[in-house]
Amino acid sequence: MELLPEISGRFSVREYESTPVPRDSLERVIEAGRRAPSAKNRQPWRFIAVLDSEKRMRLQDACFGQEWVGDAPVCIALCTTNIDYKMPNGQLSYPVDLSIAVSFMMIQAGHEGLGCCLNTTFDEQDVKSLLSVPYSMRVVMLLTLGYTRASQPLLDRLPLDRVFSINHW
Repeated sequence: MELLPEISGRFSVREYESTPVPRDSLERVIEAGRRAPSAKNRQPWRFIAVLDSEKRMRLQDACFGQEWVGDAPVCIALCTTNIDYKMPNGQLSYPVDLSIAVSFMMIQAGHEGLGCCLNTTFDEQDVKSLLSVPYSMRVVMLLTLGYTRASQPLLDRLPLDRVFSINHW
Protein backbone atom coordinates (compact mmCIF):
# COMPACT_ATOMS: atom_id res chain seq x y z
CA MET A 1 0.00 0.00 0.00
CA GLU A 2 1.45 3.33 -1.03
CA LEU A 3 -0.05 6.46 0.49
CA LEU A 4 2.19 9.16 -0.97
CA PRO A 5 0.29 9.37 -4.31
CA GLU A 6 -3.00 9.91 -2.44
CA ILE A 7 -1.37 12.49 -0.17
CA SER A 8 0.30 14.25 -3.10
CA GLY A 9 -2.95 14.43 -5.07
CA ARG A 10 -5.01 15.86 -2.22
CA PHE A 11 -6.35 19.40 -2.43
CA SER A 12 -8.78 21.53 -0.45
CA VAL A 13 -12.24 21.08 -1.97
CA ARG A 14 -14.54 24.07 -2.09
CA GLU A 15 -17.08 22.73 -4.59
CA TYR A 16 -19.07 19.64 -3.67
CA GLU A 17 -21.68 17.52 -5.40
CA SER A 18 -24.95 17.18 -3.52
CA THR A 19 -24.58 13.37 -3.47
CA PRO A 20 -24.77 12.12 0.13
CA VAL A 21 -21.71 10.48 1.65
CA PRO A 22 -22.43 6.80 2.35
CA ARG A 23 -22.70 6.09 6.07
CA ASP A 24 -19.99 3.40 5.95
CA SER A 25 -17.55 5.83 4.28
CA LEU A 26 -18.31 8.48 6.89
CA GLU A 27 -17.76 5.96 9.69
CA ARG A 28 -14.40 4.92 8.22
CA VAL A 29 -13.32 8.57 8.06
CA ILE A 30 -14.32 9.03 11.72
CA GLU A 31 -12.64 5.73 12.62
CA ALA A 32 -9.39 7.00 11.06
CA GLY A 33 -9.54 10.01 13.38
CA ARG A 34 -10.41 7.83 16.36
CA ARG A 35 -7.36 5.66 15.66
CA ALA A 36 -4.95 8.61 15.61
CA PRO A 37 -2.29 8.86 18.31
CA SER A 38 -2.66 11.43 21.06
CA ALA A 39 -0.56 12.71 23.94
CA LYS A 40 -0.49 10.04 26.66
CA ASN A 41 -3.29 8.28 24.74
CA ARG A 42 -5.78 10.72 26.27
CA GLN A 43 -7.87 10.76 23.06
CA PRO A 44 -9.18 14.25 23.90
CA TRP A 45 -11.72 14.45 21.12
CA ARG A 46 -15.31 14.36 20.12
CA PHE A 47 -16.28 14.36 16.44
CA ILE A 48 -19.69 15.76 15.49
CA ALA A 49 -20.82 14.96 11.94
CA VAL A 50 -23.37 17.51 10.75
CA LEU A 51 -25.53 15.97 8.02
CA ASP A 52 -28.61 18.18 8.35
CA SER A 53 -28.59 20.74 5.51
CA GLU A 54 -30.29 23.44 7.61
CA LYS A 55 -27.65 23.09 10.33
CA ARG A 56 -24.87 23.18 7.73
CA MET A 57 -26.29 26.46 6.39
CA ARG A 58 -26.16 27.86 9.92
CA LEU A 59 -22.59 26.59 10.19
CA GLN A 60 -21.88 28.43 6.93
CA ASP A 61 -23.07 31.63 8.61
CA ALA A 62 -20.80 30.91 11.59
CA CYS A 63 -17.96 30.46 9.07
CA PHE A 64 -18.46 34.01 7.79
CA GLY A 65 -20.35 32.89 4.69
CA GLN A 66 -17.92 30.30 3.32
CA GLU A 67 -20.27 28.57 0.88
CA TRP A 68 -18.56 25.18 0.78
CA VAL A 69 -19.41 24.67 4.44
CA GLY A 70 -23.12 24.72 3.59
CA ASP A 71 -22.71 22.93 0.25
CA ALA A 72 -20.73 19.95 1.53
CA PRO A 73 -22.97 16.99 2.42
CA VAL A 74 -21.01 16.53 5.68
CA CYS A 75 -19.29 18.94 8.01
CA ILE A 76 -17.38 17.40 10.90
CA ALA A 77 -16.66 19.50 13.97
CA LEU A 78 -13.51 18.36 15.76
CA CYS A 79 -13.83 19.24 19.42
CA THR A 80 -11.52 18.78 22.38
CA THR A 81 -12.57 17.36 25.70
CA ASN A 82 -9.34 18.37 27.46
CA ILE A 83 -8.39 22.03 27.06
CA ASP A 84 -5.85 22.21 29.91
CA TYR A 85 -3.37 19.36 29.44
CA LYS A 86 0.12 20.53 28.53
CA MET A 87 2.77 18.16 27.25
CA PRO A 88 6.21 18.13 28.92
CA ASN A 89 7.45 20.56 26.21
CA GLY A 90 4.97 23.17 27.48
CA GLN A 91 2.65 22.98 24.48
CA LEU A 92 -1.08 22.38 24.85
CA SER A 93 -1.79 18.87 23.60
CA TYR A 94 -5.21 19.32 22.03
CA PRO A 95 -4.16 21.35 18.95
CA VAL A 96 -1.52 18.72 18.17
CA ASP A 97 -3.81 15.77 18.93
CA LEU A 98 -6.67 17.08 16.80
CA SER A 99 -4.31 18.03 13.96
CA ILE A 100 -3.10 14.45 13.82
CA ALA A 101 -6.68 13.12 13.97
CA VAL A 102 -7.87 15.39 11.16
CA SER A 103 -4.85 14.44 9.04
CA PHE A 104 -5.75 10.77 9.39
CA MET A 105 -9.37 11.63 8.50
CA MET A 106 -8.30 13.57 5.40
CA ILE A 107 -6.15 10.67 4.16
CA GLN A 108 -9.03 8.22 4.71
CA ALA A 109 -11.42 10.59 2.93
CA GLY A 110 -9.14 10.55 -0.12
CA HIS A 111 -8.99 6.77 0.02
CA GLU A 112 -12.81 6.71 0.06
CA GLY A 113 -12.89 8.88 -3.09
CA LEU A 114 -14.08 11.90 -1.13
CA GLY A 115 -12.78 15.43 -1.09
CA CYS A 116 -12.44 17.53 2.02
CA CYS A 117 -11.43 20.95 3.27
CA LEU A 118 -10.10 21.91 6.68
CA ASN A 119 -11.62 25.06 8.13
CA THR A 120 -10.49 27.10 11.11
CA THR A 121 -12.23 30.34 10.12
CA PHE A 122 -15.38 30.42 12.22
CA ASP A 123 -16.99 31.99 15.25
CA GLU A 124 -16.40 29.32 17.85
CA GLN A 125 -19.20 30.47 20.16
CA ASP A 126 -21.74 30.31 17.33
CA VAL A 127 -20.60 26.80 16.37
CA LYS A 128 -20.63 25.62 20.01
CA SER A 129 -24.14 26.94 20.47
CA LEU A 130 -25.42 25.38 17.24
CA LEU A 131 -23.95 21.96 18.09
CA SER A 132 -24.65 22.04 21.84
CA VAL A 133 -20.96 21.75 22.69
CA PRO A 134 -20.48 22.07 26.48
CA TYR A 135 -19.07 25.34 27.77
CA SER A 136 -15.81 23.78 28.98
CA MET A 137 -15.01 22.21 25.59
CA ARG A 138 -13.53 23.81 22.45
CA VAL A 139 -14.39 23.47 18.77
CA VAL A 140 -10.93 23.47 17.21
CA MET A 141 -11.63 22.93 13.52
CA LEU A 142 -14.21 21.87 10.98
CA LEU A 143 -13.73 19.38 8.14
CA THR A 144 -16.08 19.50 5.17
CA LEU A 145 -16.51 16.22 3.34
CA GLY A 146 -18.13 15.07 0.12
CA TYR A 147 -17.70 14.20 -3.53
CA THR A 148 -15.69 16.78 -5.44
CA ARG A 149 -17.56 18.73 -8.11
CA ALA A 150 -14.56 20.40 -9.71
CA SER A 151 -10.88 19.68 -9.82
CA GLN A 152 -8.42 22.25 -8.66
CA PRO A 153 -4.81 22.70 -9.71
CA LEU A 154 -2.45 21.43 -7.06
CA LEU A 155 -0.50 24.12 -5.29
CA ASP A 156 3.27 23.94 -5.47
CA ARG A 157 4.98 22.70 -2.35
CA LEU A 158 8.37 23.90 -1.21
CA PRO A 159 11.19 21.66 -2.42
CA LEU A 160 12.40 19.00 -0.01
CA ASP A 161 15.76 20.68 0.54
CA ARG A 162 13.97 23.82 1.81
CA VAL A 163 12.09 21.98 4.56
CA PHE A 164 14.37 19.08 5.51
CA SER A 165 17.82 18.71 6.99
CA ILE A 166 19.77 16.14 8.96
CA ASN A 167 21.49 16.78 12.29
CA HIS A 168 21.22 20.59 12.16
CA TRP A 169 19.02 23.45 10.98
